[in-house]
Amino acid sequence: MVQPTYDSTPAVNGSLHSKGDSGKRHVRHLLANTFARYYFLFSILALCLVLGLVIVFIGKTALLLLGQISPADFFLSFNWTPEEDKFGAAAFIINTISLTALTLLISVPVSVGMAVLTAEIAPVWLKRFVRPILDLLVGIPSIVYGYLGLTVLLPLLRRASGESLGDGLLAAALVLALMVLPTIARISDDAITAVPGKYRDAAYALGSTRLQVILRVVLPAAGRGILAAVILGMTRAIGETMAVVMVIGNTPQLAKTLFTPASVLTSNIVMQISNVEFDSTWNYALHMMAFLLLLISFLLILVIRFLGRKRREG
Repeated sequence: MVQPTYDSTPAVNGSLHSKGDSGKRHVRHLLANTFARYYFLFSILALCLVLGLVIVFIGKTALLLLGQISPADFFLSFNWTPEEDKFGAAAFIINTISLTALTLLISVPVSVGMAVLTAEIAPVWLKRFVRPILDLLVGIPSIVYGYLGLTVLLPLLRRASGESLGDGLLAAALVLALMVLPTIARISDDAITAVPGKYRDAAYALGSTRLQVILRVVLPAAGRGILAAVILGMTRAIGETMAVVMVIGNTPQLAKTLFTPASVLTSNIVMQISNVEFDSTWNYALHMMAFLLLLISFLLILVIRFLGRKRREG
């Protein structure tokens, strides 16, 4: 009986072809991974370089001020008359701190309350409606908020207060509160949602009411996340320019009332930087203001990073 014979050549060729394709894919993946690694490394280094150049440029120009006037004349004096070589920035610094504090006083209770509502109380359909709205509010340009404050809020404040202008810290704080409210609310919402459900279950098992669970269990557990949200809102309030310029009055004086036209660090910089010579004490003083804002922002970001590390360790 004649045994059938089989030609094994196609199988061998197929195996070799498969190994060849596998080798090519491996090479392509290796090249893609190598390119991605070096691309991301280049991006990180480029970002660090740009950030370093910003710090060096602003800091170097700002420090030139100390060779022109004493630190006390800049930080402690309220007399800002550049035409007379008077560069006291104390009024701007105090106004910036006051505006930020007033903004947080208005926005934080409302923001945290909205976060508690969306995370703990609201039904699912309301959560699906409120959260996208807050996300949309975050993306609205600041010039839009400033225009609304100029055309809608200021006339209302004039009628309510009897003031002839209505410009001042209150108008700027209300506009900034509306701007930072979505940021604080959404991040606080995420922090509250991240609290483990077993905390709530244990509190309910002990007989706690919903209000007690929220106030004594959920909010303390989410405290670091809420504080980080407040700090992020604070950084935006401190660094905001256009919306503040449109409603604060832009007068270089200390705001003694909520309706006194005033100016803060950001508004004073943007209103005057284009009118000064680069190699002048006036320009150095404006750069020192910008450097102060940069240092404040870095400090707040470091606080956020510290809180985030503590939260992960806890």
